[in-house]
Amino acid sequence: MKTELSLSELDNLCINTIRFLSIDAVQKANSGHPGMPMGAAPMAYLLWTRFLMHNPANPAWFNRDRFVLSAGHGSMLLYSLLHLTGYDLPLEEIKRFRQWGSRTPGHPERGITPGVETTTGPLGQGFGNGVGMAIAEAHLAARYNRPGFEIINHFTYGIVSDGDLMEGVAAEAASLAGHLRLGKLIYFYDDNRISLAAATDLTFTEDRAGRFGAYGWHVQTVDDGNDLEAIEGALANARSETQRPSLIIVRTHIGFGSPHRQDTFEAHGSPLGEEEVRLTKENLGWPVAPPFHIPEEALRHFRQGVEKGKKVEAAWDAGLFSYAREFPELARELRQVMEGELPPGWDADIPRFPADSKGMATRVASGKVMNAIAARLPSLIGGSGDLNPSTYTPLLGLGDFESPGLTPADRQGAVGGKWGYAGRNLHFGVREHAMGAILNGMAAHGGTIPFGATFLVFSDYLRPSLRLAALMGLHVIHVFTHDSIGLGEDGPTHQSVEQLAALRAMPNLAVIRPGDANETAVAWRVALETRGRPVALVLSRQHLPILDRTICAPAEGLRRGGYVLADAQGGEPELLLIATGSEVSLAVAAQQKLSERNVRARVISMPSWEIFDEQPQEYRDEVLPSRLRKRLAIEAGVPLGWHRYVGGEGDIMGVERFGASAPGEVVFREYGFTVENVCRRALAMLVIGEDES
Repeated sequence: MKTELSLSELDNLCINTIRFLSIDAVQKANSGHPGMPMGAAPMAYLLWTRFLMHNPANPAWFNRDRFVLSAGHGSMLLYSLLHLTGYDLPLEEIKRFRQWGSRTPGHPERGITPGVETTTGPLGQGFGNGVGMAIAEAHLAARYNRPGFEIINHFTYGIVSDGDLMEGVAAEAASLAGHLRLGKLIYFYDDNRISLAAATDLTFTEDRAGRFGAYGWHVQTVDDGNDLEAIEGALANARSETQRPSLIIVRTHIGFGSPHRQDTFEAHGSPLGEEEVRLTKENLGWPVAPPFHIPEEALRHFRQGVEKGKKVEAAWDAGLFSYAREFPELARELRQVMEGELPPGWDADIPRFPADSKGMATRVASGKVMNAIAARLPSLIGGSGDLNPSTYTPLLGLGDFESPGLTPADRQGAVGGKWGYAGRNLHFGVREHAMGAILNGMAAHGGTIPFGATFLVFSDYLRPSLRLAALMGLHVIHVFTHDSIGLGEDGPTHQSVEQLAALRAMPNLAVIRPGDANETAVAWRVALETRGRPVALVLSRQHLPILDRTICAPAEGLRRGGYVLADAQGGEPELLLIATGSEVSLAVAAQQKLSERNVRARVISMPSWEIFDEQPQEYRDEVLPSRLRKRLAIEAGVPLGWHRYVGGEGDIMGVERFGASAPGEVVFREYGFTVENVCRRALAMLVIGEDES
């Protein structure tokens, strides 16, 4: 007859089950990070079995608590929890850890493994993602909850590491989270004092508790990472703290239980080895064989979460049903934002801009379009890295997202409207990297279409976050203004040259550089209708002529990435002028000048390479016929990549050095972006062609 385990014995059994699933998977793969799961297993176990509100049968349940493993190298900790608590992650997938085609990749990947909220691994990113999730929860709760109906009401939890806290992106995000008083954000800090290369005291001796206290966080310390009672008490305190995000510093031991690897950096990033695995199992009283042993008592205990999760979601569904009877319009809107739908008529007020030779900067046009959309699209929320006046991204009259505890008294720079978490203007401060990570967290949370704005040259600051958005296929919109040397007097530090090429090199990112105000309006339509990838809108500081669409093709052509804007008159084109952004109007002017010399040129606006390349070959051949080999690409950036469109007989007018400080029109002239130079380069190709014939 079996003796029933005491609660403490059952807890210990479950914790060791997590540890040894992780150890065995890493050992079988002969690759991975066993140390962190071994040390952090107790706090993760307690959170997942006693506090986390989730439904393993429906990982996408909207009101679930979010859990972020920012220390993504410890992925086997998360995979063990997902398998044990009943997610669709069979033991066979645990055994295929880090193998081709498995659902247990080396670092957690959103969309690959059920229950993984966000892709982590680059340290600090998950920290910022969690801040974004907490912002999304706070905003949706403020907008949709009503007395007696807390439809949106969940926590965001995470485990962060020494490495996470060393990264600048985490510092930026922590500072903003403290300012915003995100009381439903709770992180465990796995304070094991070991990094991959050495003990952390080699490089990391600051007072972490003091630092986070200064950020405005609620900070607690647990001296023993195996003390479940102390961890539970700290977690209960954190949950009751509503005015500050919480950091629970838990002193753990990397590689816990390993006779020769505990508290050493060797346990961080390498398998323990067969002999050390055996010794560790013996040390902790675990069967040496077979591997991947899961005691029945432990599995039964973990799987209680399946029925519990179903009941919690069912109760929420019932509450949502009652909410819909009381507040039918709000409920309809909430369902739309939860499902990521664009409401009927969302684009009804988008302006059409009349032809104007003086024109308008596309950043200005973008601001007008955004505000026309925002009133009809409640899920659109975002802001800039302290650049609202320059990026034209304020959503006027829709309020600032700030802690309800802060007063708006004489707050300069405020957009106006309601204060509190219902506001739709986020103020990120000068924190581009955190802005990118937070936007990713908001998009991953769902219910929002987040946007962030900065100058194009500073896209480099948030590139790691943008890359992860592309990797996850998140619907994030980046507004990058001041897009070239044309911005002028601020000089080469602010004039983007190589950034367009760098963005285009990133898989699964749509880059759109519209050529006038009407293309900008269509670009926003495309950005909002896009699914499965982020979008970068690249906009000008300087005014661009608004093209006469009675002469030029409709701006709707932007939907196909590239289109014939103005065809040659009087016969077959002799050459193609291909341009983007501010150089489109330059190409149109050059076409007119060339026609005076009886040269027939076709002007092609190519605002998005990615979208154009996705069009059917037949359409691409219509725009760029193979028989027309004389092609001149015109863009105020590095020429890298343009050869795919101009071919061997074409030419590229680009910028192959940094910019200069002078008025924008002067810089453009000195760098050769003039009608005369475009014509000269075009005619040179034709002359060469005649000589060759």
